[in-house]
Amino acid sequence: MEPQWITSVGIDIGTSTTKMIVSRLKLVRTSGALSLPRFDIAQRELIYASPIHSTPLLGEDEVDAERIWAILTDEYKRAGVRPQELKSGAVIITGETATKANARRIVHLLAERSGDFVVATAGADLEGLLAGKGAGADRRSLEVRGAVANIDIGGGTANAAVFYRGKAVGTVTYHIGGRLIELNAEGTVTSVSPSIRPWLEAAGYRLEPGHTVSYALLEDLCRAMSLAMLDDLAGMTAPEERDAVRKLTLGAPLTQVPPIEEWTVSGGIGRLMEEAKPQSLAEAATHGDIGPLLAHTIKACAARYPIRLAVPDQTVRATVIGAGMQSTEISGATVHLDPTLLPIRNLPVCKLDLTLSLLEQPASLAEAVGQTMQSGAALFERDASPPFALALAGLEHCGYASLQRLADRLSESFAAYFPDSRVMVVVCDTDIAKALGQSLEKRLKERTKIVCIDQIKVEHGDYIDLGEPIAGIMIPVVVKTLAFHGREGDRH
Repeated sequence: MEPQWITSVGIDIGTSTTKMIVSRLKLVRTSGALSLPRFDIAQRELIYASPIHSTPLLGEDEVDAERIWAILTDEYKRAGVRPQELKSGAVIITGETATKANARRIVHLLAERSGDFVVATAGADLEGLLAGKGAGADRRSLEVRGAVANIDIGGGTANAAVFYRGKAVGTVTYHIGGRLIELNAEGTVTSVSPSIRPWLEAAGYRLEPGHTVSYALLEDLCRAMSLAMLDDLAGMTAPEERDAVRKLTLGAPLTQVPPIEEWTVSGGIGRLMEEAKPQSLAEAATHGDIGPLLAHTIKACAARYPIRLAVPDQTVRATVIGAGMQSTEISGATVHLDPTLLPIRNLPVCKLDLTLSLLEQPASLAEAVGQTMQSGAALFERDASPPFALALAGLEHCGYASLQRLADRLSESFAAYFPDSRVMVVVCDTDIAKALGQSLEKRLKERTKIVCIDQIKVEHGDYIDLGEPIAGIMIPVVVKTLAFHGREGDRH
């Protein structure tokens, strides 16, 4: 089979800015002629990057969906692509925009209008992960001994992702961003985001709209904020400072990761670090916020640590490039599915770890499968079609008899716990999807349709998006680890 190219899009709707990129992904067969087919993305080409637009809002609590769609419609025309031509990609709502009242509706609206490509929703961990990939931190971590951390800082949040040997080993998000405090050229504060208020109070800063602040005060505040974040990432937070840092952290704190050898800063703040440092209050407030001063304070503070401050591959477009070019994986060619069921978006994952000995013990296998199905029934809607994706791991040496026993138990348990569901999705990490899918279909007959894909590794708590088939045999898949926090071992 000759290499194929598919068109992918990335759309990032952030606190301050909205942007879009279009890329081409080259799919090539990486398995031998006598092996089961496997396809990987061998090349990624950026073919269009939109200008950076201000994110339109309908007030403090809502995103203006129609104006965003008007922006994207114009950008599709400039890029010379039609939504129906897209086979992959991601839409993410990032930063404080993800907390807007209509954020979820915006994602679904864009998904419906932007073609049947894969869509990712908001999530600080996902945002940090994609930005780290777009900034090149994953690639760079293969070239250095220690870990590489990318800190993507926009208007409302700083999303840090730590990579080691090419893999993400931890994420953490801070309430740090250029637009959390807004002011005019005279130093009059016009807005203070609720998300930063707990840290301001804990750090001893009294800041309210209408207050007039000095350049020195703003610089001191930005320095304290920067050092709190960088100390935390470097593992150097003093015990007496931990409570204050916790108020700066969104979600779970960063736990143990390999020593960081290098860090980069992407996002709007990363781009501002390239400009001249503001020398006056008017220059600091040139964008109506603390962004320029925060950028150069972080740059100055980073020099205090035994960690190299490197230049990222991308700054302000890191997240959108990560979403459009780095978020997609390709399933194996030995899939079993009805293509009319695709695309499937935002499907939660329940994982079942199997062993050869477990497959040979019918009673133990039935118990393990039943517990997984029971957990899925407790967490998700029983009549959803599909209710979740069942991830199967540990099937490297699964013979015919073992596979049939597994199909028996899976079909019986799924029918018992999800009698009204009409679609079952199974994700395997080895090349058994076609055989297992056919076995499940034979047992569940017309009652339930089967989507069974392989060569995709996922974990319990992940979400996946399944795109439309490419060339009839490959499925573009986005694996979304929306929360590294809470799964033991993710940061160790």
